[in-house]
Amino acid sequence: MAVPTVTASLDAATYAPGDQMLLTVAYADTDTQPLTVTIAVTDARGNHSTPVTVPIVIDPLAVAVTDDSGRTWTRVSDSGAVAVFQAVA
Repeated sequence: MAVPTVTASLDAATYAPGDQMLLTVAYADTDTQPLTVTIAVTDARGNHSTPVTVPIVIDPLAVAVTDDSGRTWTRVSDSGAVAVFQAVA
């Protein structure tokens, strides 16, 4: 399995106490595999059900953010490739 990649950037270089901090995290994994499974049922007479599809991901990614002060980072958004977190300085 491939090793996930990640880059991150903050919206500023310095903050005053109480300022909102925004952290943008871009991440990927070359061997993550989104798939769709299709299921259909056929009886003995050859009657077919309407196919049903189920999306799945093999080797999904999870993003976790911590810092050495113990503050809480809250996920604002996550597209599956870019996540934005916020915290208070």
